Amino acid sequence: MNTAGAAPGAAFQELALRVAATLTRLRAARDVTVGCSARRAVWQLGKTTLYQYLPLAGAAPVAGARPLLICFALVNRPYVLDLDPERSLVRRLLAAGLTVYLIDWGDPDEADRGTELGDYIETHLGGCVQHVLQAHACPALDLLGVCQGGVLSLCYAALHPQTVARLVTITTPVDFHTPDNLLAKWVRDVDTALIEASGNIPGELLNTLFLALMPLRLTQQKYVRLLTGHADQRTIEAFVRMEKWIFDSPPQAARALAQFVRWFYQENRLVRGTLEIGGRRVDLGAVRAPLLNLYALEDHIVPPQACAVLERYVGSRDYSACALATGHIGMYVSRSARTEIPARICAWLQPRSARRAQERRASARS
Repeated sequence: MNTAGAAPGAAFQELALRVAATLTRLRAARDVTVGCSARRAVWQLGKTTLYQYLPLAGAAPVAGARPLLICFALVNRPYVLDLDPERSLVRRLLAAGLTVYLIDWGDPDEADRGTELGDYIETHLGGCVQHVLQAHACPALDLLGVCQGGVLSLCYAALHPQTVARLVTITTPVDFHTPDNLLAKWVRDVDTALIEASGNIPGELLNTLFLALMPLRLTQQKYVRLLTGHADQRTIEAFVRMEKWIFDSPPQAARALAQFVRWFYQENRLVRGTLEIGGRRVDLGAVRAPLLNLYALEDHIVPPQACAVLERYVGSRDYSACALATGHIGMYVSRSARTEIPARICAWLQPRSARRAQERRASARS
């Protein structure tokens, strides 16, 4: 009897059964929900909605802590920060007793095609800040900016330093002309006037551009790994949630997008000191609030060098940075995102007196 092909045949049959089982689980998970933390809308302007997350049961409020406002990117949905209980930065902030707000930019339509980047910074982000400050009767809040939202937050903090007590940036580009910035090279010669004339840009178009930065890894490889692996239902549901977010990109207001591409990616105005918003120069040296800068070492969208230079430009004397061995999306959903990142943010956001006491205790133990 010839048994030479028996082992390969059995292996192929096992693989086929595994793929079939994964496909069955995928079909069962197609309606899985995203977002896990209860919240309520507290302020709105146009398509922008400000949400306040409800406190978690059993989470003791932090005495003396300021409210925390999260400013996410315009080009993606913010629910990636709250995908499910196991992968939720928001939930861990709430569990630490913080009062958390988040800006959802919504879906711009043709009525918004003329919205300028300055409108998002001054009127929309600024309006959210003022609402939170009035609601809590405090002069300043803590601001957490993510990716493009970190750029908006830096601009706002530079223009209105008195309203930002502390600033956290995550995967936030500052120098857009580092040698490894592939996205900047791709859009260097884009006609931004044509973008404005063409109207709002569909989210699907931008998503295709981001996927094209690493097409093999971001498309074929991850699907092959899923189908040929031993994924259980829990893993499948986590994968589907992530896929929903990746392919759920909102449209972009034409003028604001054109300005962001031209001012940052093409002209690098932020670090050159030539950026103006509403006729006022955006000077990063005016950002003197304590600053925590978190970025990824394997980021293909925002290279680590683009983030790490922030210390060179801001005026803050209390500057901390942490580079994590993960990718851009990994900063939100990886194992590090579940543990190290929220732990660092929560510890850093503690009131100064609590931080000093904690540092003294740690020093005494050592």
